[in-house]
Amino acid sequence: MVRPVARMATMAKVDGMFPGWAHLVDWTSAHAIVPFLGLLHLTGLAGDPREIAEAILISILQVLIIACLFRPLESLMPAERWTDRRLTRVDWQYTLMMLLGIFPMFSYLVLTPISHLFGGDDDGTTTASGIALWIPGLNGHPLLLFLVYYAIYDLVYYWMHRLQHALPWWWALHSMHHSTRQMSCWTNDRGSLVDGFLQSMVLAAVGLFIGVAPTEFAWLMLLGELVQNFSHANVRVRFGPVLDRVLVSPVFHRLHHMRVDPDRPTLHDCNYGQVFAIWDTLFGTALHGEPVRPTGVGDPMVDADNDKGLVGLHWAALRRFWGAVTCRAGWRLGDVAFSEAHRPIPVSELDLHALEGMHASMPSTPAAISITVEPSTEQTRTASA
Repeated sequence: MVRPVARMATMAKVDGMFPGWAHLVDWTSAHAIVPFLGLLHLTGLAGDPREIAEAILISILQVLIIACLFRPLESLMPAERWTDRRLTRVDWQYTLMMLLGIFPMFSYLVLTPISHLFGGDDDGTTTASGIALWIPGLNGHPLLLFLVYYAIYDLVYYWMHRLQHALPWWWALHSMHHSTRQMSCWTNDRGSLVDGFLQSMVLAAVGLFIGVAPTEFAWLMLLGELVQNFSHANVRVRFGPVLDRVLVSPVFHRLHHMRVDPDRPTLHDCNYGQVFAIWDTLFGTALHGEPVRPTGVGDPMVDADNDKGLVGLHWAALRRFWGAVTCRAGWRLGDVAFSEAHRPIPVSELDLHALEGMHASMPSTPAAISITVEPSTEQTRTASA
């Protein structure tokens, strides 16, 4: 759901691929970013305004690709057919808020100073450290260095993601991402700001530890983000029998977001990978071959997120978080639901069959809408090697 700490790509190289890009960045910096930072009295505290401008322009490009490519695909080949998209509205509002405002400001007002403190230089480079020192030959191969970094980053994300589901107080926050009954191309950035901050701190620490200079990789990071936007899209797309085991496809990730099955209540504990599906295969959490299922959660307290707007979503997640983090049960690993007092309770205390009937009676849920079933219904959970 979040991107690692990254500076912007070298201007000359990007301008060679997209003529006029450097001029557009300079214009945006001079006419938007610099006046805005001056208005907030932050000039000199946020790093190079041109880097912030480029971050926002790349975010705009990402939004355009989501809106002009992924969104039409959802209409052409939907995994679930919805009578309306009312429940997706808060997700695209949140995506715009994150990509065009909160994330660029957070990156350059918080994470960039931290990077400087631990070895980053003001010219956009990073002191050689981590993997670059462990394997000196990688210094001459920046693309290979990036791929090694990204594999490590994605592996850390996989285990962090599993912890988000297993640690009750973290699930209290992360459940906001899973609560939507209409998962779409806008869902990737849906999440609690506190959850996003925690993820960013973990992944930033990984980036600093392995010592990758990020100045060359902004566009590759955009591709990584777009993979995640696409994996959340409401499309019936697979990558084939081989690539489905390597990269996270929309069908693969949709199973991770499926609502709990009353007859197989642990089935949804699967497919935690962010970009690479190989981690799920290696660690025995890969699930293939299931039909398309309704997305969302069985817990009625979390499912109530669908009736809230941006502010209400965050307030509800914070109440769950406070209820969990302040009690002993919130620190015990395991699947939980939440009581009306926002305290974690064992899932075994819920009547899952009764809740499934309740969901099916709701006109706005995918369960009550035509669902396109995948041709293969054979369940295959890959065992760990």
